Amino acid sequence: MLEIKFSGRGGQGVVVASQILGLAFFKEGKYPQCYSVFGGERRGAPLVSFLRVDEEKILLKCEVRRPQELICFDDSLVDPQEVKNEVVPGGRILINTQRPVEAFKELNDFKVYVIDAPALSQAVGLGKIINTTMVGAYCRFMGHVELNHVLDAIGELAPAKREANIEAARRAFEAMKARA
Repeated sequence: MLEIKFSGRGGQGVVVASQILGLAFFKEGKYPQCYSVFGGERRGAPLVSFLRVDEEKILLKCEVRRPQELICFDDSLVDPQEVKNEVVPGGRILINTQRPVEAFKELNDFKVYVIDAPALSQAVGLGKIINTTMVGAYCRFMGHVELNHVLDAIGELAPAKREANIEAARRAFEAMKARA
């Protein structure tokens, strides 16, 4: 079973990103389970969302404690000690940041990928909402889910600015491909 943690701030599209990926996995015949943890959040407040994916129905009803993957929408939320305590050793981490991957040398027990998601989102007219950009980057560097299923899921779950959201995911996928 694959377990993924999404970490970000209110207004970045963290919850929708987990739903988009869940739907994309479902379109591939897998069983996703998606949930979020937040209180009376407001724009800018930290929040987390989780996604489990398996080849069989998921019967677990507990929280994800040791995900194999972390998608971090805000690099200020990356606490190396917390990551080491949460993500399984050797896990993979995607971080939205303007800093180079070398800036995260404290995470040398993990495979770390970085992307400047706001730059890509703003280039297609989406402003600061980076969910589809992060999902496109994830699709490329993880390789668990096909890009066409991600784009279909975006079309269903992000009907506002549909084409811009699809283009943001596509550009992020290509940007990550150039680094691989």
